[in-house]
Amino acid sequence: MSKARRYFFMAALVVAGEAIFGLPFLVARLFRPTVLDVLQITNLQFGTAFAAYGVVAMLAYFPGGPLADRFPARRLMVAALISTAVGGIYYGTWPGLLGLQLLFSFWGLTTILLFWAAMIRATREWGGDDSQGAAYGLLEGGRGLLAAVLASITVAVFAAFMPDDPATATLAERTTALTQVVWVFAGVAVAAALLVWFAVPESTGTADGTSPPERPHIDLAMIRPVLRNKSVWLQGMIIVCAYVAYKGMDDIGLYARDAFGMDDVAAANLGKFQFWVRPFAALAAGLIADRIGASRASVICFGGACAGNLFMGLGLIHPSMVWVLFVAVAGTGAMVYGLRGVYFALFGEAAVPPALTGTAAGLVSVIGYTPDIFMGPVMGYMTDAHPGATGHEHFFLFLAVFSAAGMVMTMAFQRTSRAAAAAA
Repeated sequence: MSKARRYFFMAALVVAGEAIFGLPFLVARLFRPTVLDVLQITNLQFGTAFAAYGVVAMLAYFPGGPLADRFPARRLMVAALISTAVGGIYYGTWPGLLGLQLLFSFWGLTTILLFWAAMIRATREWGGDDSQGAAYGLLEGGRGLLAAVLASITVAVFAAFMPDDPATATLAERTTALTQVVWVFAGVAVAAALLVWFAVPESTGTADGTSPPERPHIDLAMIRPVLRNKSVWLQGMIIVCAYVAYKGMDDIGLYARDAFGMDDVAAANLGKFQFWVRPFAALAAGLIADRIGASRASVICFGGACAGNLFMGLGLIHPSMVWVLFVAVAGTGAMVYGLRGVYFALFGEAAVPPALTGTAAGLVSVIGYTPDIFMGPVMGYMTDAHPGATGHEHFFLFLAVFSAAGMVMTMAFQRTSRAAAAAA
């Protein structure tokens, strides 16, 4: 595979990897206060829709792994993107709570069963033996750059459909503006499907240009070695802690409105700001991981995320100090997005055979992404039960505890991986 084709291939993975999650996650992350008002539900009720997504996703992660080891990534990813975009058409009708829960359950299947492990396997094959950190850093950094661009575009679209003074907008005007945002994300998912179809080969190949080994049939023999690998189980726990921190970033816009009095557009702009931190942090973390090891980079990022969440959780930011809020969001976000750039690069230290990457990704994802089930209800309960800044501060302290636990899990992973390497 030529260099140009390889980078076109990675570009397709980047675009698809972010486009598919725009509808279920980016809309809420950027416009959460408006989404709650348009749907006329509480933050806790919205959390139950995310919990429905999480339950279905948890059931889909593991079968999605062997599926990715058996079928070409291109076909799986295109099917996932198109079906996710179809769900966006329904989202734009702003259904009731039950319809919302069913929609998020559907997205749990389209984004995970068909898509997730296929993307992870294709990325590992792209990186080869020596550039796993760079591969996942490029994937997450590129996804972050696209997310930032999409955030900027959709915030501009949203603002264009709002009155000059957003604080005076009626519910009908806010609904119209938010609906345009949903159409943008649905269109991006369809465009990503077309890009994947033309950019990703039927057989991805490996970094040195050779053909990959024949894809195995799905059976227990290909799953058993992964289940017996202690490092893989610890990697799953590391991802739990990192993903809790990542999901915690969803609260930033609502925190800005409740604690700092920002209007809908200003809160969305803060969300857009944190998106621009992501590409640089993830890419830098990936490159650093190739030099010092993915596990060491993870320890550093967990420590920084813990410190940042403690700072916000202890109520050290006065409502008049908006610039301090931006600094805290940037610093904490850099650590959180850095984790996302390296935690799948741990497969190399865990000694997972490349042919079983999809299966391993399925297993660690079943464990690692369980926060999709409980983070929405936890955040909703804390912020609804303690209005104003207090509920958000409790939530940030909750995030700090998980980041500290992530440091401990990563150190345990290091010891287990070294012991396994020494015994081999």
